[in-house]
Amino acid sequence: MNKQPDEVAGMFDDVAKHYDRMNNVLSAGNAVLWRMATVRAVAPVAGERILDVAAGTGTSSVALARSGAEVIALDFSAGMVEEGRRKHKKIEFVEGDAEKLPFPGNHFDAVSISFGLRNVNEPKTALAEMFRVLKPGGRLVVCEFSKPPVAIFRAGYWAYLQYAMPVIADRMSSNPAAYTYLAQSIKEWPDQQQLSQWIRGVGFARVAWRNLTGGIVALHRGRKPVDADVLASVAKRQENATGSIKVVGS
Repeated sequence: MNKQPDEVAGMFDDVAKHYDRMNNVLSAGNAVLWRMATVRAVAPVAGERILDVAAGTGTSSVALARSGAEVIALDFSAGMVEEGRRKHKKIEFVEGDAEKLPFPGNHFDAVSISFGLRNVNEPKTALAEMFRVLKPGGRLVVCEFSKPPVAIFRAGYWAYLQYAMPVIADRMSSNPAAYTYLAQSIKEWPDQQQLSQWIRGVGFARVAWRNLTGGIVALHRGRKPVDADVLASVAKRQENATGSIKVVGS
């Protein structure tokens, strides 16, 4: 996809002021439902420490914080962070890079990222960073645009992205080119199975996903293993490789 981080950040700076409104319009109101599903998947608990990566103006961060959890909203767009701080003064916003999270390891109970992983230059590196900052047993939730599995629905969705969305963006957005990028990045993004493989590949266990709105969006989940999970995962990999289980320490 050949993303240039500075250009992508600048693009989001340009649309920050009306970003939430455009999301609601272009999603036909589904953005609220996707956010609710993401919060349920994270299952925040009062007192937990949660990192919301690519938080934009903090809409998802506020929803997570209603549980009483301590939520940090991180975004690489200075414009988004500025707008978020203006709108949500009780949320801590950090301007930072998902590929180099400015936090120590084993620090958060949960990490979420909604519609932001596509915009990262190296998504696998970002996933590895999320794994690093999670505590053992910590939860990852990724909400991202995906590929509708039903062919006729997928064709209609692609037509909407290619023809209808640019017209809406041209009339309502301060930067219509940003929404051309949006459509292109969605079409080129991996499907549900491949993203699950990426999440599993950086070390997450109990990886699963489910479709929202017919697969326009997919909600991915994973856990950072605790010690027992690590041993079980190693044993399983050894079993797959050799055809027999090798018990560590025996």
